Amino acid sequence: MNYKQYFNTLVVVVFIGALSGLTSCKNNVQPEDSRVFPTMTITSSSAEIIESYTASIRGRQDVEIYPQVSGKIVRLCVVEGERVKYGQPLFVIDQVPYIAALHTATANVHAALAQLSTARLEHESKQELYNAKVVSEYELITSSNALAVAQAALEQVRAEEMNARNNLSYTVVKSPADGTVGTLPFRCGALVSPSMSQPLTTISDNQEMYVYFSMTENQLRGLVQQYGSPDEAIAKMPPVKLELSDGSSYESEGRIKSISGIVDPQTGTVSVCSVFPNKRKWLWSGGIGNIVISLHKSHAIVVPLGVVGELQDKLYAFKVVGGKAVRVFISITKLSDGKSCIVHSGLRSGDTVVTEGGGLLKNGMPIKIKTNLSEQK
Repeated sequence: MNYKQYFNTLVVVVFIGALSGLTSCKNNVQPEDSRVFPTMTITSSSAEIIESYTASIRGRQDVEIYPQVSGKIVRLCVVEGERVKYGQPLFVIDQVPYIAALHTATANVHAALAQLSTARLEHESKQELYNAKVVSEYELITSSNALAVAQAALEQVRAEEMNARNNLSYTVVKSPADGTVGTLPFRCGALVSPSMSQPLTTISDNQEMYVYFSMTENQLRGLVQQYGSPDEAIAKMPPVKLELSDGSSYESEGRIKSISGIVDPQTGTVSVCSVFPNKRKWLWSGGIGNIVISLHKSHAIVVPLGVVGELQDKLYAFKVVGGKAVRVFISITKLSDGKSCIVHSGLRSGDTVVTEGGGLLKNGMPIKIKTNLSEQK
């Protein structure tokens, strides 16, 4: 065999080998429509939804105490953290100038009484003289007016006496409610006045604590739809729990007390107030925590989190329609088990959805169904 014949024979062998390899590879490649994905058929069931909200803790009432008169503090009657009753003295402001003012006002009242008595005698005398036709009607009217002026002067000084008496009483600053005394930034000798910006102290009624948190308008609407009205939601909602700032759970459950009727235009939220007992004084006004609400929902669409995908901040799932994967956008609430979620929109009972490998699918792609998860249960 010469060189030319050998070369032609080699080319033929290589071509046949390449053709055979291509045929073998083609036979091993699976068509796109032969991919198999696990699925499940959705059924409705009951579920427990646990939601957490950032909350602030306040006493039943926190009353800031300001002086109503000016003066120097001469006595502190309480200590910080002391439990006080309504009307119990807290501070005493220097009373000397106010006692003097009250004595002056009282003296003015006595003087006005004397002047009124004189004016009354004068008027009675003029009346008798007028009846006897000794004086003119003008003199009678003049004496009557003088009597009215004396009466008005007496009322004025009596008002001044009452004001002086009140000012003297204000020198003893009393508690306006039962509660616990806060910090005492002002001590004996400090000059105080009604115009001061900082309060003398704060009285916190912490027998019960109000815990405030916010819900979105949609969350509140869901509660109203579930219970019928805001008032019924307050009455029928289950007890709520309080998670403290250190992560521990508060020993007692609370209840929803009120729901604000106004949506904050800046945040789109509604303020909700819950009440917790505080017999052991474990809660302090000004603290923070989390309100935990557990809601039971019947006929919920519960699916594994593997069903849910994310595309440009939107959540989606693939459901099987006519042997093809169809992308549908959904809204969900994750459940506390960390493995499943409740679907609020986009899917319904009876739909078949892909549970794994959704990231490999494209909208409208033909797929084959693996053993249905709902049939394995």
